[in-house]
Amino acid sequence: METLLAALRACAEPTRLRLLALGAAGAFCVSEFTEILGQSQPRLSRHLKLLCDAGLLDRQREGANVWFAVPPGAGGALARELLARLPADDPVLAADRREAARVLAERARIASESFQRQGAEWDETRALDLPAAAVEAALLAQVPPGGAARVLDIGTGTGRVLELLAPSVAEAIGIDASAAMLALARARLARAGLANAAVRRADMYRLPFADAGFDLVVAQMVLHYAEAPGRVLAEAARVLTPGGRLVVIDLAAHRRADLALRFAHRWQGFAAADIGRLLAEAGLAPEPAHDIAPTHPGGLPVLIWTARAAALAPA
Repeated sequence: METLLAALRACAEPTRLRLLALGAAGAFCVSEFTEILGQSQPRLSRHLKLLCDAGLLDRQREGANVWFAVPPGAGGALARELLARLPADDPVLAADRREAARVLAERARIASESFQRQGAEWDETRALDLPAAAVEAALLAQVPPGGAARVLDIGTGTGRVLELLAPSVAEAIGIDASAAMLALARARLARAGLANAAVRRADMYRLPFADAGFDLVVAQMVLHYAEAPGRVLAEAARVLTPGGRLVVIDLAAHRRADLALRFAHRWQGFAAADIGRLLAEAGLAPEPAHDIAPTHPGGLPVLIWTARAAALAPA
């Protein structure tokens, strides 16, 4: 009872309800909240602390910024239930949504310019002219039926995998080491209105999750950047639920050293047997890999590996 009362007291104030409504639409930092609501940073910081202490908002630090959002899944259920009772046509909330859209557009523009200056590609699948539609269809086919799955996207980049999978699952989380990439991903998720998807900055070699939390883990176009692909797969296997599935999508072994140099790849793709061996060493049961043909002659081939974690033994 005390937990519920604390949460109700925390949001029983106009500014905190406005913050909660914004946090349900996506992740924002304090300076963005200040710009949207037109209130001072110390005042909003106090309100945000109360909401976080009550478990209505989640707080994630990334470098100099701290991001706030309603947590996906059960953690934010109470917040969403309360927000569902707010009038959809409330003029204050409508004004906040308009300001938030402007802030998100500016955030995406800044992030985009940053990546253009660095010469990086936002979407490597399309930059390499890979068969994106076929890859995405194959990935969607791996989503567990029923819509109750929790999904982790390792190396989420601009968040395209989250955008693709979130409508079919209960919760989708993406991790990436790049703050600029995460800014693009947050803008994408907010634009799509995917409240059950979130991103956070993390190391793929040390995932910040307890064991056995995800029904599906995806590593798309990640391993060819990894210094130690086996360690990435071992971490992915660690966070799978019993019977959960790991999906690896990456380049097949190729001889295009020019592309590897241009995109700073650590590996020129992988042989099917090599990733299969690493999956088995991670304690998973690998399934036969299958390839997706290039979109044009001379294009790069793509391989998809899948593997399952052991199911719990019957009692």
